Amino acid sequence: MRAFLDLPGRIYGNDKNWVPPIRNGIIQQLAPNSDFKTYGDFQAFIALKGDDVVGRIVAATNFRLNKKENRNIGLFGYFECVDQQGVSDALFECAASWLKKYDCEVLRGPIDLSTHINCLFLIDGFDSPPCLMMPYNPPYYMDLVENAGFKKARDAFAYDFDMTALSPGFERAYRRALGAGIKFRPIRLSGGGFEQDCRSMYAVFNNSFTDNWSATPRSESEFLATARDLKSIADPDIFPIAEKGGEMIGFWMGLPDVNRALKYLNGRFTPWGVLKYLWHRRKVEQARVLAVGVLPEYQHSSYALGPALVHLGMQGGAGNKKRYRRAELSWVWEDNKPSRKLTEASGAKRYKTYRIL
Repeated sequence: MRAFLDLPGRIYGNDKNWVPPIRNGIIQQLAPNSDFKTYGDFQAFIALKGDDVVGRIVAATNFRLNKKENRNIGLFGYFECVDQQGVSDALFECAASWLKKYDCEVLRGPIDLSTHINCLFLIDGFDSPPCLMMPYNPPYYMDLVENAGFKKARDAFAYDFDMTALSPGFERAYRRALGAGIKFRPIRLSGGGFEQDCRSMYAVFNNSFTDNWSATPRSESEFLATARDLKSIADPDIFPIAEKGGEMIGFWMGLPDVNRALKYLNGRFTPWGVLKYLWHRRKVEQARVLAVGVLPEYQHSSYALGPALVHLGMQGGAGNKKRYRRAELSWVWEDNKPSRKLTEASGAKRYKTYRIL
């Protein structure tokens, strides 16, 4: 496992935009007793040239996804490789060979076990670091996978927001939602309120994103585990929740983009690294919007709930006491026309493109 974890440091070298992933997180994801093992299977591989590790890949299959799509799908993820076609070809061949025991009809990726963990290759927008929980890779990866015979399956976009500018129509939408009896409040982070909000959010999330491509709902325990991991960085001002009749019906999931501060951990929680992380976290001036979730029955334009949540999230992020100047909304599938329309109406500009093959 150490050789598997050490390889990215050699691949990216002095790339100033790369943010080392937290090593313990990957160890937990690939542990023999991981949650994924209850509904899928995987196997990690490394490629060697002599004593040097030159590539890595994880082959996986998700039984829930297979059932949803009514076919056996092989996944590849955690892909890292030197710029040598022969090495990447060998990695893909190894993954495909292992997946034969599950009669997989297609090999799709990059997906690190699940789209909820990490996925996508960056194909455009290499001039800036990735936001929190977003992927990053060398530009030559696309050549390696396309030369291996992979074809585009779907693209996704990341949008850049100016947090201080929003058209008046979004405030009018907020007023209209209030007139329809919808109430808004920030997420609760203390006591039992946080757990209760997360459980309600889980229900909204699963009902709002049931048709997400190449994805299946997480278990409640998986969702809550991720929520607890993110609780320490959450900011209620950019995490508004919508309720009607005391029940959650929507949310804007915004988080401070602490990725540039996480860079100073270098993938490990050492005392000095944590001190540097905490110092640089104070300087965070941008946010990432992971999702805007609205129950299907409230997605009708008469409620204006989506634009209302955008208004509240942007207003909180641009308040006098906040440092947020910009935000990234990511990611949005290219064929998700409603989300793209709402995002682009807010003034957001598409600035990064990602791909699954």
